[in-house]
Amino acid sequence: MKRKQAWTLYKKEEETAIEELCSGYRRFLDAGKTERECIKEAVRLAKKKGYRKLSECRQIKPGDKVYAVHSSKTAVFFQIGTDLQGTASAAFRIIGAHVDSPRLDVKQVPLYEESNQVYLDTHYYGGIKKYQWLSLPLALHGVVVHKDGTKTLVQIGEKEEDPVFVITDLLPHLGKDLLEKKVREFIDAEKLDLLIGNRAEKSGRAVEYIRQLLMQKYQIGEEDFLSAELEVVPAGNARDCGLDGSMILAYGQDDRSCAYAALLALLESSEMQLEHTCCCILADKEETGSRGATGMHSRFFENTAADVLEKLAISQDKERNGNEGQKRATDRRLRHVLQNSQMLSADVSAAYDPLYETYFEKKNAAYLSEGVVFCKYSGSGGKAGGNDASAEYMAKLRRIMDEAGVVYQTAELGAVDRGGGGTIAYILAEYGMDAIDCGPAVLGMHAPWEVLSKADLFETVKAYRAFYQEV
Repeated sequence: MKRKQAWTLYKKEEETAIEELCSGYRRFLDAGKTERECIKEAVRLAKKKGYRKLSECRQIKPGDKVYAVHSSKTAVFFQIGTDLQGTASAAFRIIGAHVDSPRLDVKQVPLYEESNQVYLDTHYYGGIKKYQWLSLPLALHGVVVHKDGTKTLVQIGEKEEDPVFVITDLLPHLGKDLLEKKVREFIDAEKLDLLIGNRAEKSGRAVEYIRQLLMQKYQIGEEDFLSAELEVVPAGNARDCGLDGSMILAYGQDDRSCAYAALLALLESSEMQLEHTCCCILADKEETGSRGATGMHSRFFENTAADVLEKLAISQDKERNGNEGQKRATDRRLRHVLQNSQMLSADVSAAYDPLYETYFEKKNAAYLSEGVVFCKYSGSGGKAGGNDASAEYMAKLRRIMDEAGVVYQTAELGAVDRGGGGTIAYILAEYGMDAIDCGPAVLGMHAPWEVLSKADLFETVKAYRAFYQEV
């Protein structure tokens, strides 16, 4: 199949639009380095477009724009279409992304001193290469919840005047034997501890000075770590990458590139009367299996979708059937609507890297600047644990993309038996709906700094917009 290099197709006005898109995207990444921050920023953008809390709406109607947030770490946004007013083919158009990214989490009992150096003990989150986190400037983001319920928001290491933190590496003069180890054994996970201080207090203990500083400057006592969510992330802003400025280098582009593109595509449709009710899901915990109260396996999305149907008053009349009758009708309606629905699992794909060519199969690899990527099936080995979209659904998406002028490609995640992985696609597919993975290609996925093509982000937004707006 002949591929298209997207940059060769753009006119001047499209190049200007790409730069405007990526300027907003970089701001989104900088504002949202944790799932809490990302959801907060997403809600802020949605409110500017007229979105209201679903819980504050007694009734909703076609054209309304509503959202719901759960535990500050996952959210769902709905723009209500016209086809939910009783038609048998009523369905959602869903684009679901995740907002968590690989990182280091501070443990509940983290503070200790060793040889006059003070550390925070960490536990890594998601699939990382541990050695990549050594000798980098790192920042601390998160929240501390005190026993009285008050919260202290933490963000240290991002401002010019802020200190940064580091996990130290061993100098090469002494570390020759380390170079003989396997990469996964290069550093013990229990040694990924954050250096946060060295200055001794009058008592002679550096940790005492840090304890005082935490209390005086941040109102954080040592026991407050027990009820804290503190994440260690790379310090610094998203940047243009390359002499030509064609790429973006940033932390967390898996999967916040898709989260931003999905949300933006929905918000850009806010002035239109859509036929289908369109939904953007921003989920948590994908990097660890989508479990827990804020992961895609939870009932949050399903419960919110049921609330949408109930508040649309498209089920049986309350006065005639009572609350229990309406609940049963809503449950039935929900199951049918979800089965009729179609979904894009918005997640990044692995970009072909010529420095590691043996790990890819070139014909079925994704390439930078060749458009948004569709992965028909996921999983590993014999497609185990993944989703496999139907040929009919793939054909429909081809038509939608071609009619909208979207540059797209298809790919697998690495060579067979070399790669593989899963997204949230299989979870939504369990309702019986069509689902497929779709997003931009990324170089260095799961590294502290990842590379994405601006052209691919542009084509991803176009693809998501076309999916939402297709009749």
